[in-house]
Amino acid sequence: METEGLFAPETASAARERYDALGPSAQTVVKEVTRAMEFDAAEYDDRVSSAVVETARDALFASMLEVRVGTREEFDEWRDSTDCALTVEGSDNVDNVVWHVAPFADEVVAATYNEKRRAAVDTLRRQAFGRIYREVV
Repeated sequence: METEGLFAPETASAARERYDALGPSAQTVVKEVTRAMEFDAAEYDDRVSSAVVETARDALFASMLEVRVGTREEFDEWRDSTDCALTVEGSDNVDNVVWHVAPFADEVVAATYNEKRRAAVDTLRRQAFGRIYREVV
């Protein structure tokens, strides 16, 4: 089993603090992307709303969530050691699982995958954000 990512907030407050701290980074990312797309000031003002920056912040937050990546056996062994509520997306008949534990919510979100680890990790992070963190932050 491997772990990747930067954080798994222990508390709802810690999740909110991290999310809030990402605000300036999200604004910078949006500005740099629109600069690369050669937006002039008028187009920037017309197309970049607070919703665009918020979406960038959501994506940054989700992309940093800590996830565990392992075989089905490793996941099953880990699952037997927790009482957290568990949501698993995907098939029971594949060899690999990626999962995120949100300790403050007593919740785990998992996804199964066969070969495309990066896609599974990215998808899981978005699902974890939507299912666990969106209401918290």
